[in-house]
Amino acid sequence: MSIAVIAGLGNPGPKYRTTRHNIGFDIVDRLAAELRGTWSVEARFEAEAAIVHTEARKLVLLKPQTYMNDSGRAVGAVLRYFKLPPESLLVIYDDLTLDLGRPKLSVSGSSGGHNGIADLLDRVGAGFARYRVGIGARPNKEMDLADYVLSQLKPSERAIIAERMPEYISHLRLIVDKGVETAFNFINQRITTPHERSHN
Repeated sequence: MSIAVIAGLGNPGPKYRTTRHNIGFDIVDRLAAELRGTWSVEARFEAEAAIVHTEARKLVLLKPQTYMNDSGRAVGAVLRYFKLPPESLLVIYDDLTLDLGRPKLSVSGSSGGHNGIADLLDRVGAGFARYRVGIGARPNKEMDLADYVLSQLKPSERAIIAERMPEYISHLRLIVDKGVETAFNFINQRITTPHERSHN
């Protein structure tokens, strides 16, 4: 099944704009800019949406405005409207089990404790593709998980994400144009980046 909808997960409003939990918004914003899409508020979906075109197909880009824990409400509304199955969906979101900036593609598994994905699994069902980008682990295990994911990225961390942004966009276009299966091996190669080497 070809990807028809790409949803970046995050929380709406300036308060959350540069938090770890909003990496999905950041990446889908960049993708929309690259593909010359214009965001519009779609009240029927409780989301911001942009229609864009690649060489291969038309895509609906989505930023749910329901807050992270209810992401499935907005995404489910879009899939129902266009009569699309979960397999047509690609979701972009943050993952604290991955090193900062590291991307990974998957199509199965649990929510991994991510409330947005848990809600999607409940409301949409399994089978959608997942593009995860690492935000790194909590600095200490005593730190509240919600406090960590809603904390602001440090300037040095934002720089790492910004440096890798072209890579993320290239990956997303590969997934759309060549399919999830073809993209798997390429995206999930474990290549150590300069900033990771400096921390070893």
